Amino acid sequence: MLEQITPLDLFHYLQKNIDIKWLAGKAHSTRAIKKSLHLNQQSTLVGHLNLIHPNRIQVIGKKEWHYLNKLKQQSNRSLSEIFSRRTAAIVFTNGQTVPDEMIQLADEKMTPLFQSDLYSGDFIDSIRFYLSDLLAEKITLHGVFMEVMGSGVLITGESSIGKSELALELITRGHRLIADDAPIFTRIGPNLLDGSCPEVLKNFMEVRGLGVLDIRAMYGENAIKPNKHLRLIIHLERMTPENQQQLDRLYGSRSIKTILEVPVTEIKLPVASGRNLAVMVEAAVRNHILIENGHNASDEFILRQQQHMNNSN
Repeated sequence: MLEQITPLDLFHYLQKNIDIKWLAGKAHSTRAIKKSLHLNQQSTLVGHLNLIHPNRIQVIGKKEWHYLNKLKQQSNRSLSEIFSRRTAAIVFTNGQTVPDEMIQLADEKMTPLFQSDLYSGDFIDSIRFYLSDLLAEKITLHGVFMEVMGSGVLITGESSIGKSELALELITRGHRLIADDAPIFTRIGPNLLDGSCPEVLKNFMEVRGLGVLDIRAMYGENAIKPNKHLRLIIHLERMTPENQQQLDRLYGSRSIKTILEVPVTEIKLPVASGRNLAVMVEAAVRNHILIENGHNASDEFILRQQQHMNNSN
């Protein structure tokens, strides 16, 4: 997560996604808008013009500009009042022509002045949406992130254990690749992580012996998924006599792994010659979905055994 955000950061980020122009006030473009901003504080960062409890980014639509002009005529209040210490930037929306007076004041007060053709409400909704992504906590993990049976599944394990080969087999079985090697996970809610692929790695997968493969070109558009919520981690580990003895025959190896303070179920899957890992991953995902829906086969098996023993007595 960014420790702080500046008008320059915000402009460059928004410029990629929405219509916005920088008209004046570039002298303090690297001044921090807000440090350590939490997701639930975004509503105070941007909003319609407010002279009593000003937002850090003041949005001026047609109604707000009409109000300012009226205020200026009736009480001789200066337009410079909106350039307060709290104001990090001013945005004229609705395609309005920005008056020369405002451009001059923005340069004098060293306050960034933007202009957008979007309606003010749409602009505020858009900027809050992009801020939530820009300011969200992010982490890059090593593994292959896939959509399996409709669920986001991260396949992890030591190097050369066969993660990419397993992912390739899952793709041939109709599942979809999101990111190979370095998926990015973003905390978008209290208990929700969204995984996506870095731009430079999109559509590509490295498989030892084959090199880099273009999965989209080889298997088609349906073999690729842009993002997915993380629901399950499958950790591959080599089967040894030691970990074979430690396996719980009833419940398997299930635990909780915490990522960005979000709990995620992790299943350790032993890797050994002759095991069909793709089938096992599919089964693990199906079983995880059943458990989340309240159906636990292990618990039901134990209950059935107890009932059988009671009936036998």
